[in-house]
Amino acid sequence: MTQKNNAGAGIALMVGATIVFALQDGISRHLAGTYNTYMVVMIRYWFFAAFVIALAARSSGGLRAAMQTNQMGLQILRGLLLATEICVAVFGFTVLGLIDSMAVFICYPLLVAALSGPVLGEQVGWRRWVAIGVGCIGVLIILQPGVGVFDPWAVIPLISAFLFAIYGLLTRYVARQDSTATSFFWTGVVGAVAMTLFGMWFWEPMARSDWLWMALLCVSGATGHWLLIKCYEMAEASAVQPFAYFHLVWSAILGISIFGEKLRPEVVAGAAIVVAAGLFTLWRERRQR
Repeated sequence: MTQKNNAGAGIALMVGATIVFALQDGISRHLAGTYNTYMVVMIRYWFFAAFVIALAARSSGGLRAAMQTNQMGLQILRGLLLATEICVAVFGFTVLGLIDSMAVFICYPLLVAALSGPVLGEQVGWRRWVAIGVGCIGVLIILQPGVGVFDPWAVIPLISAFLFAIYGLLTRYVARQDSTATSFFWTGVVGAVAMTLFGMWFWEPMARSDWLWMALLCVSGATGHWLLIKCYEMAEASAVQPFAYFHLVWSAILGISIFGEKLRPEVVAGAAIVVAAGLFTLWRERRQR
């Protein structure tokens, strides 16, 4: 991948990717609210696998080059983690809604920072530990475990964030030897195989009108990943990553306008704290680099 260091174009592509991914989340919530989550994710992965195979076939070296890895076990684990995380996240959309789910999920950069020491051997200074602690306070404000009867479903997006953080750390680890194309290829193929073996037992008939939504879900997934690839070709990750938080904004707009969700004050306050802590950790990481 040749980076062009065009921050403006990279930011625009990142914001575009967050819009597409928010639409994907909304469609996922609609379909998973009617059909089995595993079936919805399985079909989505079929298209994703076809997309990564086609992308690899057109790249330098073709499929053979994309498939080559000395870390097969880790690549398979990454694919399984992401497939599991997507199932958990989509299920969370159906029981909690987009706003509450995303407000908790956005703590994953803080989990990445906290786990980068034991997993990657990176040094985490006291400033980042303070930011991680502040972010945890923000999550607690959103979840409100001490107010009334705690909803156990509220833990679902936290599990999803943890799985995605481990996936992200493993992605950084395998990148020491494998190319982005290789990791992308195995992510799609392993996920598609795993979801097919598991999801085929949950197949159910789908209305003709919902097949259109399913097609839009598949296209949006491929489009979002393509935008991310182009984004990181244009600019450094540290320059564009803060704009990934726009995902929460678009999800809130969809949740309120389409699904009739309410934006609770504690969710706004907690999410603001989590975002601020996340931006600080990104800034510290960029300074250290």
